Amino acid sequence: MSGIHSLTLFVLSGLLLNIAPGPDSFYIVTRSVTQGFKAGSAAALGIGAGTMVHILAAAFGLSAILATSATAFTVVKLMGAAYLLYMGFGMLRSRASKETAEKTGTPAIAPAPLWAIFRQGFWTNVLNPKVALFFLAFVPQFINTDAPHTALSFILLGLIFNFNGMLWCHFLALTAHQAARRLRGAGRLTVWLNRVMGSVFVYLGVKLALVQQR
Repeated sequence: MSGIHSLTLFVLSGLLLNIAPGPDSFYIVTRSVTQGFKAGSAAALGIGAGTMVHILAAAFGLSAILATSATAFTVVKLMGAAYLLYMGFGMLRSRASKETAEKTGTPAIAPAPLWAIFRQGFWTNVLNPKVALFFLAFVPQFINTDAPHTALSFILLGLIFNFNGMLWCHFLALTAHQAARRLRGAGRLTVWLNRVMGSVFVYLGVKLALVQQR
């Protein structure tokens, strides 16, 4: 099958990797709880679009530059860290919507546009060199060394991985949204969750900035 082997193992491994908690999952949950399923879906689709960039880059050898060039790795790493810090501090500085607070007596964060949520998910994923290196190390293990079209095999596996990831991400968005609806004081939950996630993204930004090329 286009030089691909152990497809079942690849799918199962990919599902387990997608289910493992990470910054993408945290971002989807935050948007789903604070703004609903559509916002969580926009976050998931942005992350999926970013993943496709890494898949195509790895398939055509561009990710190999990050693996071999210390300068390229550092530049992308620092850009990603700066963006995570920007998002984190933005969440920490977010203020309650005055109109919502006056009507309900409960603070709520002003909703972000769906396109902005998509864009944030996209750049958070694209500017993480660890994702690029992950695809470069993980996917080739399931491609035969004598495959006639290695890039095509890589893209096909990447599409399978991303499709399964989007299923999980949308399930996560839906369950987080439904859980939030059952909780009382959702406005206060929104403010609290934004503060927590802002701190998490600041931590992830600092952590990414300190990552060393391997």
